[in-house]
Amino acid sequence: MIFYDPTSGNVLPLDLEYKPRTCFIMTKLGKPIPHEITNIRNTLNKYLSQANYNSIDANSAIQGKDFLLKIWNQIISVPIGIAIISKDLNPYTLANIFYEIGILQAYGKETLIIKTKDSYVPSDFIRTEYIEYDRSFGKKIKQFIKHLQDQAGFYSKTGELLKENPLLAIDYLRRAYLITGNKVYRDQAQSIFKESKFDKHSSDIFKEQIHL
Repeated sequence: MIFYDPTSGNVLPLDLEYKPRTCFIMTKLGKPIPHEITNIRNTLNKYLSQANYNSIDANSAIQGKDFLLKIWNQIISVPIGIAIISKDLNPYTLANIFYEIGILQAYGKETLIIKTKDSYVPSDFIRTEYIEYDRSFGKKIKQFIKHLQDQAGFYSKTGELLKENPLLAIDYLRRAYLITGNKVYRDQAQSIFKESKFDKHSSDIFKEQIHL
């Protein structure tokens, strides 16, 4: 997959470190944070930690650069994005959250929305998987985490089958690597790249793009 600078539309050489088994959390970060949002995030982090997943958000790094580019880099570096919304969030915060979900989905990341009972999900995202924060929350989060492992298996098998199309094969294997952290998938992607028949100029650009 080729990545583009969201501020200019130009192909962007990557300067990031991939973060396998890491989830990008989207919710209100500035004070005051609704009490229910805090509870949801604490509970979510507990289940992610039990499954050996880390979490980051837009405040996890201070880079002194363009804020949108920082978020974009964080999104590209992870396999999963989870949004936490409630009826107490203002429209500006919700707009940012759903914009970020759109970026995640456009780049093939796994996404999930966690909502409180009375929260509203825009029609464009109504088909995006969401769960409510209720008594069955723990069970549903565990199911989602299990689904991630199943999805990684699908991506790895698809990557193997698509070796004759290195662009697609590498992208699928990268997704499997990011979800699981299994370096075998990373090594397979690198091997496919080395065996591909890209000309030198294309190879230099593409090597920056796969950045594994």
